[in-house]
Amino acid sequence: MDTLINIDNGGTLTDICVWDGTGFTFTKTLTTPHDLSECLFAGVEKASAALYGRADIERLLHTTQHIRYSTTQGTNALVERRGPMIGILTTMPDLAAAMRTTEAERDLFDGLVGDRVLVVDVAADEESTEFDVVQKVNRLATLGAARVVVAGGDPEQERRLRAVLLRTFPRHLLGSVPLIYSWDLAGDRSAPRRAWSCVINSFLHPTMERFLYGAERRLKSYKIVNPLLVYRNDGASSRVAKSVALKTYSSGPRGGLEGTAALARAHGFEHTLMIDVGGTTTDVGVVVGDHVAADERGTIRGVPISYPMSNVHSKGVGGSSVIAVEDGRITVGPQSVGAAPGPACFGFGGRQATITDVNLLLGVLDPDTYLDGTFRLDAERSRTVVTETVADALGISLEEALVRMEQAFFEALSSAFAHLVQENTTLAAFGGAGPMSATGAARPAGVKRVLVPRTAAVFSALGISFSDIGKTYEAGVPEPTTAATRTTYDELLGRAERDMFQEGYPLAACAASWQLVVEEEDGTPVSRGPYRPGDAVGHPERRVSLQLTITAPLPHPELTADQEVETRPASSVGSRSVRSAADRVDEVPVHVLTELSPGDTGAGPAIVEGPFFTARVLPGWTFRVTSGGDLLLHDTH
Repeated sequence: MDTLINIDNGGTLTDICVWDGTGFTFTKTLTTPHDLSECLFAGVEKASAALYGRADIERLLHTTQHIRYSTTQGTNALVERRGPMIGILTTMPDLAAAMRTTEAERDLFDGLVGDRVLVVDVAADEESTEFDVVQKVNRLATLGAARVVVAGGDPEQERRLRAVLLRTFPRHLLGSVPLIYSWDLAGDRSAPRRAWSCVINSFLHPTMERFLYGAERRLKSYKIVNPLLVYRNDGASSRVAKSVALKTYSSGPRGGLEGTAALARAHGFEHTLMIDVGGTTTDVGVVVGDHVAADERGTIRGVPISYPMSNVHSKGVGGSSVIAVEDGRITVGPQSVGAAPGPACFGFGGRQATITDVNLLLGVLDPDTYLDGTFRLDAERSRTVVTETVADALGISLEEALVRMEQAFFEALSSAFAHLVQENTTLAAFGGAGPMSATGAARPAGVKRVLVPRTAAVFSALGISFSDIGKTYEAGVPEPTTAATRTTYDELLGRAERDMFQEGYPLAACAASWQLVVEEEDGTPVSRGPYRPGDAVGHPERRVSLQLTITAPLPHPELTADQEVETRPASSVGSRSVRSAADRVDEVPVHVLTELSPGDTGAGPAIVEGPFFTARVLPGWTFRVTSGGDLLLHDTH
């Protein structure tokens, strides 16, 4: 049982990448928003057919050690505000104001919490406090709170509130309004960050819970022993029951970043920009050397949280982004047609134009080979929609509209990463729409080198292959002494031992990394360094905390390092008529990446068909197939 299945669930398509210890098998399927388990199992079934020559989902599942799953559903739920109303019960009168200091914070607070914040006076006597707590929890429920965050100024205040709530509310009543205690979720001393972490986690939890537990139950019908794992935004994986919903946010882009770091190692790149162009958004991240850039205290939708987050930002530009006319100019996104109804050429009733429709009509896409021939595109539907929504609106020909729409998409995509470009930057372009537009977006940003992985269509799913099972803990040390720090160390180690046992791994089989963090009063890290039990703290005037990362290693693939090989002209399988201007159509050679060998070279204009993706090589660009079978492109202008 050494097979690992990695799944990245996107808004339009779901990617499946299977690692069997020697190589990858991958496929794609349309996302089914009405029931996400449907596309999960459809994808696993398609992967089994690719592996065995016929569909045999049970055989594949029974040879699988773990399924690691990443999803955008939490991200989408927060963007669309699809989730429960949250209430806050706190001992801090100024907490709401401290959580609403910026426009982004005010916007999210008003949407998720609103006026559902009530303050308890813990200085009162026990009887008065008990009465006050009961009244205010009931009041929050009356105001519509479906989940309540309990935030005390210190752990002891929260313990007092917990004792009251457990004593005064019968479990069947308390369970109808779940409670989350801020110091339990995060050891961060900053009350606003800690409370925000709880609010967002509470909001995301129902969306993740319904699907993930449903998928886990369905897997058990196949008598699967090993559990479904959730891939997290810190680059590790854990069981559904042991995962924090907050850490699923933006987990797909973290997979892409881990894969980009592996590519950077294999190619020796110094500064790599990842652009993961999906159906709805483009995710952009930075890898310096082979190190993933991350923030010590992350942000979600501009709101600070207590956990580290990979430094990824998203822009509403993707293969399903709506291209329209507003005030006489062409706009791209952020609205998206998603998977349902999808681009017009999908034939599901879409009535808005997208870059997928544009590339089909330009001739870049072959209607019969989309998704490796498993899905046929309808050019007539695209022609109708582009004509009605763009060409007629601008009073121009369809041909001119297509060229201008493509250029608008290039510029919108370029603006997502241009500010991060350095002289030595390599652009790693993947996702379903990345290879198609990478050279067009790279040139206005000043990028001279683009890498399209041979697994570009499922690259974030492949990036999950570099994850282990792991947990991260943080706890503030009550006082900066050697004895107090050792006590905190023992407490964290006990938690880790219990958690990893529940993950199925003894602590002795895991790797542990300890950090002693010196902090400001509000919990902002000042410095950090390794910690061993018994070490002197050495910072009597500062607050300190301990951080523990515990990891149970899983098998990882090794990407092939690029080496110099003899070059030769790349063979083509034919040509395609591609429009390059309103009045010009070129016959462009078509190359099939899987039929090329390391060292094969070519020049634009050209099209390279990869597994489930189409790469466009514009004039002035050259390409070479690397030792690992990737596509490396250079701008010669």
